[in-house]
Amino acid sequence: MLKYELMPEQLLYEGTIQESQLFVPGVMSEAEILSTHSADYLEKLKSLSLSKGEERKTGFPLSDQLVERERIIMQGTLDASLKAIEMGAAMNIAGGTHHAYRDKGEGFCLLNDIALSANHLLNNSIKKQILVVDLDVHQGNGTASIFENENRVFTFSMHGEHNYPLHKERSDLDVGLPDGIEDLEYLKLLDFHLKNTLDRVQPDFIFYQCGVDILNTDKLGRLKVSALGCMERDRMVFEQAKKNHIPICCSMGGGYSEDIKVIVEAHCNTFRLASEIFF
Repeated sequence: MLKYELMPEQLLYEGTIQESQLFVPGVMSEAEILSTHSADYLEKLKSLSLSKGEERKTGFPLSDQLVERERIIMQGTLDASLKAIEMGAAMNIAGGTHHAYRDKGEGFCLLNDIALSANHLLNNSIKKQILVVDLDVHQGNGTASIFENENRVFTFSMHGEHNYPLHKERSDLDVGLPDGIEDLEYLKLLDFHLKNTLDRVQPDFIFYQCGVDILNTDKLGRLKVSALGCMERDRMVFEQAKKNHIPICCSMGGGYSEDIKVIVEAHCNTFRLASEIFF
């Protein structure tokens, strides 16, 4: 997608980031993928043998290039999670593939970067209690399903109640939003639930899915959050992570405004705030 090229160019041009702060991930190993996804599903991806129905649900024509791209994105979030522990915060310029289940893909997501990275931190005894804060307009159904019986991962999804997916999974905390919600009510709800969740869960790591499809300009979002409101959403999450000394790893998630400049600017605001608050 074009936004993945434009975002780093803009951030470098304006001086928000330096070349030395960028990293290029490799391809995630099969062994790492199998910590979260089923062997049968991985084999289907490798052999390009998804059924037509399975392929249609992903939204992509399946190809070797697509599978490799997805594996690179997965490694990007894993690398970012380790850098976040070192630096306080780190970002994957892509990722947020929260519709991918253990054994199937949906909604432009083949593999689940947040789930893979969370399992790496837990399986290697790097972290003990993880909070997923998913503020994309669409529920993180795949992530909720993967961690349904995992007490060490708390899934919090605040999303459009009447938006995709039609069938919602059960997160540890779901906050369904009405169509047309505006800044004040949105931010009030987030402030309440985020603070309560942090107090309740006491996480030692946060994965933040910060899709910008909550914007009032978004073709698919159906909410009425302004660009300023979206920026304040990010500030709220980052400031709570900083205040509570919790490393945070961000995946960019969705954004479907007609004007690519609106999408890029909203995503860049997330990076600008992270730079301001953590660096």
